[in-house]
Amino acid sequence: MPHYSPEGKEAILQKMAPPHSLTVAELASQEGISTATLYNWRKAARGRGAVLPSNSAHPDKWTGEEKFRIVLETAPMTEAELSEYCRRHGLYPEQIEAWKAACMGANAQPDEQAKQHRQAAKAEKKRVKKLEAELRRKVKALAETAELLTLSKKSRGDLVPQRQGRMPGPPHVSIGHFDAFMNVIQWFNNSKHQRSW
Repeated sequence: MPHYSPEGKEAILQKMAPPHSLTVAELASQEGISTATLYNWRKAARGRGAVLPSNSAHPDKWTGEEKFRIVLETAPMTEAELSEYCRRHGLYPEQIEAWKAACMGANAQPDEQAKQHRQAAKAEKKRVKKLEAELRRKVKALAETAELLTLSKKSRGDLVPQRQGRMPGPPHVSIGHFDAFMNVIQWFNNSKHQRSW
């Protein structure tokens, strides 16, 4: 296993940073170093505060942590120093300003989000109380209806005598009764017809 000097490691790691912006895979094939070794070197360099983006292709695709590191690193710089830093790292001052504004806005968001959360919770409590009141009203109405139904069944049961045994079927009508009934209807229709004359 070859041994690399700290200066050699630093030179290789600088190829991951802008303006070169080589990916770990590209750098591994170019330098003949395993990707695992390069990932370990990058992790150690980040631990020391170096800005080495995960996605080296384009600065706008960097993670929030990487952008935040650059904002922290450039915060105390003068305009001339910032311009020099941007030239060295292949960045634009406008990008760093946008990232700085996003970082500052991120601190304002929790307060605004907390306020919106409190308002939403208050509205939800109000809705739940309204639904509970409506539920209590409906339960009370249902209980009253059940009580009235029970009383009406009870009073009907007191008025109708209870029968024991088999329920009686429909009344039996004989054919003679039916014929007599039909004769009466026919006579009624005929007499009605004769009266209209």
